[in-house]
Amino acid sequence: MGPGELAHKISVSPESPRGSERNDCGAAPAGAERAPPGTWRQKCAAYVLALRPWSFSASLTPVALGSALAYRAEGALDPGLLVGSAVTVLAVHGAGNLVNTYYDFSKGIDHKKSDDRTLVDQILEPQDVVRFGVFLYTVGCICAAGLYAVSTLKLEHLALIYFGGLSSSFLYTGGIGFKYVALGDVVILITFGPLAVMFAHAVQVGYLSVSPLLYAVPLALSTEAILHSNNTRDMESDRQAGIVTLAILIGPAFSYVLYTVLLFLPYLIFCVLATRYTISMALPLLTIPMAFSLERQFRSQSFNKIPQRTAKLNLLLGLFYVFGITLAPAGALPKL
Repeated sequence: MGPGELAHKISVSPESPRGSERNDCGAAPAGAERAPPGTWRQKCAAYVLALRPWSFSASLTPVALGSALAYRAEGALDPGLLVGSAVTVLAVHGAGNLVNTYYDFSKGIDHKKSDDRTLVDQILEPQDVVRFGVFLYTVGCICAAGLYAVSTLKLEHLALIYFGGLSSSFLYTGGIGFKYVALGDVVILITFGPLAVMFAHAVQVGYLSVSPLLYAVPLALSTEAILHSNNTRDMESDRQAGIVTLAILIGPAFSYVLYTVLLFLPYLIFCVLATRYTISMALPLLTIPMAFSLERQFRSQSFNKIPQRTAKLNLLLGLFYVFGITLAPAGALPKL
């Protein structure tokens, strides 16, 4: 649901082209070489690449968590609603990734050395990205309407959560552009945690509840660690591009402290749940060696591939978390 900044934030270098070197649509300057038109397969591959599909774990794990919470609370799970929730969230997330690609390019942030070069290399045109984004937002709205038709959740409640997530995915870089004014962390923390978990849970049980918000906290912290590792890695290039992030505001030392807290605080929560309620909640602790490895890499300021490795940790931690809740005895967990 959230933007692809989680998985693939853009780096900039001093020689990157600025907005003044582009036209209003973010196109390359006149006279620049155009990439030859690709085959149909290359075009499809370009669309998939623009979606940044490896970031989708940040959407799928909250949906799985919300569904697992609903199963533990109600003793039943509707597979159709689970699939529908996943497709809805993925469609909005993918559209948000495309919005991020378009606005980063139009603002002159992307360049030839960027990770995301879908528009820079003219593999796709800006209008292609816009059309694909509109298509995915439409798919998300259709799926949300289908969920309303099948679920017992009230229309106003479903619309509140769904359009809240949709708005966040767009405004992250579009419109206000929270990403560019140090508010991207807040958007990601809310969208890829409480909002997505509550959406999946409410669709299953038919009502809103506070408990999914509390259970979403460990996963939200782990997801935020992905974005923060991106921001810290690209601190200098973001500053040169005129972007303000939390990492820039607090500096390298406190960025390391924050990353460490985001990594290990979820494990502290799991320890409390395992010792006080059920041992199945200790399953996520199996991933703690990966967390220590990431902490050492971050401390040594070797940021190569650290966002991707943090995303992998987030996926595994989320899966073990879901398994732990599913395996918990009935009534063992609080408020479930």
